[in-house]
Amino acid sequence: MTRSIGQIEAELTKSIIKFEKEYIGRGPSDARSFFIQDMILIRLQGVLTPAERKLAESSDGKNLVKETRRQLFESSRNLIEEMVNQIVGVEVISLHTDMSSRTGERVVVLTMAENLQEKFGG
Repeated sequence: MTRSIGQIEAELTKSIIKFEKEYIGRGPSDARSFFIQDMILIRLQGVLTPAERKLAESSDGKNLVKETRRQLFESSRNLIEEMVNQIVGVEVISLHTDMSSRTGERVVVLTMAENLQEKFGG
């Protein structure tokens, strides 16, 4: 059975939520994945814990929260790339991420070895 682009995006979103819960300690309140040509955009909202939100009220705290989250995510980079490869069936070329300590939103952009919209007919 051939999966639609929407089904693959949904499967990826579900896996990213599971990853965030298991490896970061808290899942997002909302998550969405979008295939855009040879890129995947993942938007995670509500990723900060209450303690991180409180800490982020100061400038030093914001930097600490962002850096800690960046390092946690970076240390799991191989797991994320492997997960994406298994779900999508396309090699990940690069992964970029940033998080807003003000809004608690994380954005992940993956560049892929193939145009996903062409591959999956999106």
